[in-house]
Amino acid sequence: MTFGAAPAAPSPSLDLESEIGKLKRARNAVILAHYYQDSEIQDVADFVGDSLELSRRAAATDAEIIVFAGVHFMAETAKILNPTKQVLLPDPEAGCSLADGCPADQFAKFLERFPGHAVVSYINCSAAVKAMSDVICTSSNAARIVAQLPADQPIVFAPDRNLGRYVMKQTGREMLLWPGTCIVHEQFSVKKIVQLRERHPNARLVAHPECEEPVLRMADFIGSTTALFKHVEASADTEFIIATEPGILHAMQRVAPGKLLIPAPPDGNCACNECPHMRKNTLEKLYLCLRDRTPEITLDEDIARRALRPIERMLAMS
Repeated sequence: MTFGAAPAAPSPSLDLESEIGKLKRARNAVILAHYYQDSEIQDVADFVGDSLELSRRAAATDAEIIVFAGVHFMAETAKILNPTKQVLLPDPEAGCSLADGCPADQFAKFLERFPGHAVVSYINCSAAVKAMSDVICTSSNAARIVAQLPADQPIVFAPDRNLGRYVMKQTGREMLLWPGTCIVHEQFSVKKIVQLRERHPNARLVAHPECEEPVLRMADFIGSTTALFKHVEASADTEFIIATEPGILHAMQRVAPGKLLIPAPPDGNCACNECPHMRKNTLEKLYLCLRDRTPEITLDEDIARRALRPIERMLAMS
């Protein structure tokens, strides 16, 4: 990843949405945004989705520049899939607790203890960890991918232990789990959710499989970001408690305008249910990175080449 001095701030009078549109057309750029981004970023994006959908969009785009409004592992994935294109990330500090909690050197030592194991890595990991993996997965396709591996094949699953446990239940497969968690999805308070349900007895709890087991046991529906989105849209129920990053409520409310959507509360008196990394990106930073074509994602060619194989295998198996 390369970036230089802090860019000059735009004029306060500038219409950022309009200017982003002009720059996007002039640069032949595409903006990919995750559901967890701020609503104003989602509104200017060409595509909004979860990690799997955005990976597909990155693989298929004919744009010369990819602006990834998300976090660094997502932008790295786009670069791996598009080595000759410029990939930009609005804020270079937009990381991920799962990726940061699975350093490549420590993961390599971990794998040395388990020779012969297939390595299934959740997409929320660094390019270097992807390069040590046999196949990548997302929360949308993790169970399907694990189910396609030979029944007698031992498996290491990293870096999210909660998603790994959920996949084990879904598939009946035993796996060795790297002990990582998402700082957002481990924050939801069971006590406060119970209190919410008392106030909203008709509300259904929907939860992402990165949540802790006590929350998943309470849930009426468990699914990936996109699965939660589609479930809320299609369900005849009209009230939902959403146990995932609340950025998704913006897109959900668009497709389900008459439904009551309540973000699941964190344990503390804080905004801990919001991803601090995702929220580092702002509309101003998005404009600046398009204007100046930086910060740019760059990767070691050997790591990128080795990381491409498990990503392509995921897309083929999905």
